[in-house]
Amino acid sequence: MQNNVLILDFGSQYTQLIARRVRELNIYCEIYPYSKIPEDLSGFKAVILSGSPFSVRAEDPPHPDLSQIRGKLPILAVCYGAQYFAHFNGGKVEPSDTREYGRANLTVIKDAEPLFKDIKENSQVWMSHSDSIIDLPENAVRLASTSDVLNAAYRIEGEQTFAIQFHPEVYHSTDGKQLLENFLVTIAGTEQSWTPGAFVDLTVSELKEKIGNDKVVLGLSGGVDSTVAAVLLHQAIGKNLYCIFVNNGLLRKNEYESVLDQYKHMGLNVKGVDASARFLDALKGLSDPEEKRKAIGNTFIEVFDDEAHEIQDVVYLAQGTIYPDVIESVSVNGPSVTIKSHHNVGGLPDFMKLKVVEPLRMLFKDEVRRVGKELGIDKTLLGRHPFPGPGLAIRILGDITAEKVRILQEVDHIFIQGLRDWMLYDKVWQAGAILLPIQSVGVMGDERTYEQVVALRAVESTDGMTADWVNLPYEFLQKTSNTIINRVKGVNRVVYDISSKPPATIEWE
Repeated sequence: MQNNVLILDFGSQYTQLIARRVRELNIYCEIYPYSKIPEDLSGFKAVILSGSPFSVRAEDPPHPDLSQIRGKLPILAVCYGAQYFAHFNGGKVEPSDTREYGRANLTVIKDAEPLFKDIKENSQVWMSHSDSIIDLPENAVRLASTSDVLNAAYRIEGEQTFAIQFHPEVYHSTDGKQLLENFLVTIAGTEQSWTPGAFVDLTVSELKEKIGNDKVVLGLSGGVDSTVAAVLLHQAIGKNLYCIFVNNGLLRKNEYESVLDQYKHMGLNVKGVDASARFLDALKGLSDPEEKRKAIGNTFIEVFDDEAHEIQDVVYLAQGTIYPDVIESVSVNGPSVTIKSHHNVGGLPDFMKLKVVEPLRMLFKDEVRRVGKELGIDKTLLGRHPFPGPGLAIRILGDITAEKVRILQEVDHIFIQGLRDWMLYDKVWQAGAILLPIQSVGVMGDERTYEQVVALRAVESTDGMTADWVNLPYEFLQKTSNTIINRVKGVNRVVYDISSKPPATIEWE
């Protein structure tokens, strides 16, 4: 690809959002830390500098050498990037009298400037900075202002370097997409050729060349990522792809059978392995969330390894890794602090001495779904809510028993089926039930009961990084609660979780 966009990450919380907005324009982009600029820039047509939590006035601010980029490629410097060019090129950056966060409006826009084509005065933008550019850098021309920020945008004469003090990537900048398109298409001449169809054609071709006639093993989960990865690989290598779907005994009600049935109709070579008893035995007596996750992860590795050894001459392990995972591993600040470990097959390559193939590693979640649609995968499968790798084990607070799993499967089934019946499922990003480690007093048929409490959780999100609880109709919650208590033996109380992320995580463990 010769029409890539390079995004240099200075540690902004919005960097991934910049990439997603660029991809929405059907333009391919990649994120690199500012400290690891690619040596070969020949494939890039434009560069975007992200914002940053750092200040250019700090003792040791991020200060990369941009000599191989500046004047050679079009640059759009966002927030910190705009202050970077001012501070290090004869301008002046000082602390703002007031912290400039939130909505603002462009009160002045210079006429006939390509960066602001089809953007009118009073356009809303989103500010997020505590420093302001007081004096512009050398040879700079002011392009836009707000009522509080004189130098909201500028360009440097003699080169295609543009700088803005607001964030076009966020939803609240109403013409942000237009500004990015103006920069990337009108100014930089980047082609809008990054489409699901183009990705499928290129990826299948690359997989064929890379894998040849070698065998690949893939651990299916029933989720969107592993399914799309499997179909892509199947198109490339056919019968040489061996898929393994492990039932850890912690799936949703009837999910093992229904997922295997779905895959059967997709022509994939899938082997189902029911290892429920093995997993439940490994979890016996464990209550700590991290211990439960590790027990499940280790058991999965053992089961997967046993099954993979049944296939002769396997060379590759396929994984459904997606781009946020890749970005996280090379971010400016390094991998995030572990809030909770995640169950996947990431530990298998060294253990099994296999090469790794990750066909989705450059896609965001929404792009994975679009590629799946291009591949003809059923929309009900593509629209499935995310489900944690450890399954119901982290939705049962405390120790795990077969009886607790049964109770939660029944509760979860009523809740999820209810969302479908009420046409609410597709309006929710993720939903599930949690079995609490407490009992409460109730009364049924004039008799006192002392039984389990379950919590229902439904959130809306785009990527799971942040999430808001969903305001489900009272009538739906009332009916769901009544159905659960009447039908699921062992439950006498239902509560609804109205916590957002942050501060709460989506899963309780």
